[in-house]
Amino acid sequence: MSKIKPSKGAPYARILGVGGYRPTRVVPNEVILEKIDSSDEWIRSRSGITTRHWASPEETVTAMSVEAAGKAIADAGITPEQIGGVIVSTVSHFKQTPAVATEIADKIGAVKPAAFDISAGCAGFGYGLTLAKGMIVEGSSEYVLVIGVERLSDLTDLEDRATAFLFGDGAGAVVVGPANEPGIGPTVWGSEGDKSETIKQTVPWTDYRSGEVEKFPAITQEGQAVFRWAVFEMAKVAQQALDAAGMSVADLDVFIPHQANMRIIDSMVKTLKLPEHVTVARDIETTGNTSAASIPLAMERLLATGKAKSGDTALVIGFGAGLVYAATVVTLP
Repeated sequence: MSKIKPSKGAPYARILGVGGYRPTRVVPNEVILEKIDSSDEWIRSRSGITTRHWASPEETVTAMSVEAAGKAIADAGITPEQIGGVIVSTVSHFKQTPAVATEIADKIGAVKPAAFDISAGCAGFGYGLTLAKGMIVEGSSEYVLVIGVERLSDLTDLEDRATAFLFGDGAGAVVVGPANEPGIGPTVWGSEGDKSETIKQTVPWTDYRSGEVEKFPAITQEGQAVFRWAVFEMAKVAQQALDAAGMSVADLDVFIPHQANMRIIDSMVKTLKLPEHVTVARDIETTGNTSAASIPLAMERLLATGKAKSGDTALVIGFGAGLVYAATVVTLP
């Protein structure tokens, strides 16, 4: 018989507050067209993007995260000292160590929280949300800050016609805390590493350091392969998340998919046969693809504009490089 005491966490967890930060510089398609042979019409028809935000030198991964975190903490009605965990999902923090989460935790005023980074691409927010839920139910933290943040402009090849127009910068954050009823459903997550070449960094950092390549590494992808996978396979994952939560599409109020591409979003809506009453996040139009930040940024905007409201039931799904994915049903803060 084990002598270990059982954990004494909360019975359930939910999102209590959300915050976002978009860099001040707004970049229209015309700027992208300076380096690639394309057109505004082509970019809009292929992606749905009209503008995106690019960070200034001062708008670092840390600075954007601190801004978003402060808003989420205020929205949750708690103090930074109550934060017991900080999870940051990013692929664009260029220091291998220490984790940027530790710096962010210090700057927001958290007191000795668990703090770590995760690298799960565009599914990173869902991964972080699931880990936060486990920490709260397990009892190691009462409140956990989950941040998705990217400066993808640093990893964009502006001469790559397939990706130059896609990426944007920003940070989104949520506070996850205890609840007396389920506020975050079971997560359906996984990976398909045999498809890892479809979205990747062009070359390792060591190739650039050694001079084997002169061009700074960037993110590249096989657009058609990613599109097919996202539309057909992720619709299945989304349905599995609904099934795991004991719900149908008719029970949903909001659908917040990763903001990868407007065509992917619209195709998923059609494949899932979402009813007309379900509000669909389409933040991609003016924010671009911000990877791990896209879901919390879209969530924050829906709530801020009144298109979604506190207590709504939302299906969230992230998918991207790896290939990795994570989907769950949540109650909006």
